[in-house]
Amino acid sequence: MIELDLTAQPDPTLTAPPPAHRYRVPGLVLAALLVLAIGGAAPVHPVLWRYLGAVPAPGGPETPFQLTGGRVYTVAVHGSERVTTAWSIAEPPRELWRNQLRVTLADPDDMGWGGLEAQQAADVVLFSYRNVTSVVDAGSGRTRWTSPATITPLPGGRAGVVQQHEFRPGTVYDQASGEPGQLFFSATGVPHTEPPLRTDVRGVDLGTGRTLWTVSARGAVSVTVAPGDEPALLMLSSDRLQRIDGTTGAVVRATPLPPVNGAGPSGGALVDGLMAVAYGRDGIVTEEVAYSADTVERRWSRPVPATMVDPASCTGLFCSGERRKLDVLDPRTGQARWRAPDDVDLSKQDGYVIEWNSESGLPMRLADPATGATRVDLTGWQNEVLGRPGQPMVLRRGLDAGASTFGVVLPRSDVIQPLGETGGPVSDCASDEQHVVCRTDGGLRIWAYRA
Repeated sequence: MIELDLTAQPDPTLTAPPPAHRYRVPGLVLAALLVLAIGGAAPVHPVLWRYLGAVPAPGGPETPFQLTGGRVYTVAVHGSERVTTAWSIAEPPRELWRNQLRVTLADPDDMGWGGLEAQQAADVVLFSYRNVTSVVDAGSGRTRWTSPATITPLPGGRAGVVQQHEFRPGTVYDQASGEPGQLFFSATGVPHTEPPLRTDVRGVDLGTGRTLWTVSARGAVSVTVAPGDEPALLMLSSDRLQRIDGTTGAVVRATPLPPVNGAGPSGGALVDGLMAVAYGRDGIVTEEVAYSADTVERRWSRPVPATMVDPASCTGLFCSGERRKLDVLDPRTGQARWRAPDDVDLSKQDGYVIEWNSESGLPMRLADPATGATRVDLTGWQNEVLGRPGQPMVLRRGLDAGASTFGVVLPRSDVIQPLGETGGPVSDCASDEQHVVCRTDGGLRIWAYRA
């Protein structure tokens, strides 16, 4: 989602373990005995866990890395240059190519930043560094084109969306002044003291950068990729919500958004398959209205309390109340479904509601979205939850001397399948459908798993 304020001017992340084959037969026998022993309990199936090897960290032990598209990407910082390395994670892992991007540094002392966001889209990879996006050929590592603004890829991997803002002359914020006040950022990251007069949303060919279409709106807009497999987007402006065809730019459906209690829309986000539009002034939300992502028709609305002493974090689902009185809402009606325990934060992922301890930030259980009943108890697995939406949910827990062990919750299984251990100390980890990657002192270690 790309969002700007909509209210002002309605217009605008060791030693290798023994080979897996030594454990395979004994492991299968042990798993079978466990299944017989637990009788009617949900079966825990054997899972193949295999160490593939390690790759170095070109930028040092804290080098940013990302696992996506069946590859590992690392980035090293050399002054104003960002050197990204693509690694194959077939056994053994190996370097595929390197790509170099030179960025403009606003501050001469800004030399250590090396953030990495990689997105695979068909035959290209999008590398985002702050607002700059470099589109790289996935096969060769050659830069095809570069955008000074963030590119949001659409389903299908062929088209993406870029925003461009027009501000009134003389509104660029003097960062040296340190003057207080609300700021409005352009798509290229330049701060302004006033919202934009107009926003152009452009559809671009990801392979070439060619503009496919342009849709404009007064003021700022919020652009969200529509759910589903179609290349479509939802564009929220100060007076309407539109569903736009990402291939042609045609407005497929639109609905006007009149003010609510004198306030226009201040922002929006995709929540539980619906477009949630917030109304209010000065950053205070007073009303929430849900719209269909397909038809952009209004579904329901609810008032939002003006003041909450201890608001909870509720990501990916509709909630109402505070940490000690938090209700999870039915996305179809906006009515309360169930009440969460005290002092928790919630997020929705792959058919579960993950319940987090609000103080420690650690996961506690996986709950049923409709009833709140416990489907998976995460006692003993209270480290971070790995895996992106749509991927298996990989769990981690610490062992002695910094090592970790992993388990996976497969879709609709409601059981934690054991994977294996790292056999040595690790820190940050990531996972996808078949791999786990963890940072160590010497680089990144990689394991494969298969249920």
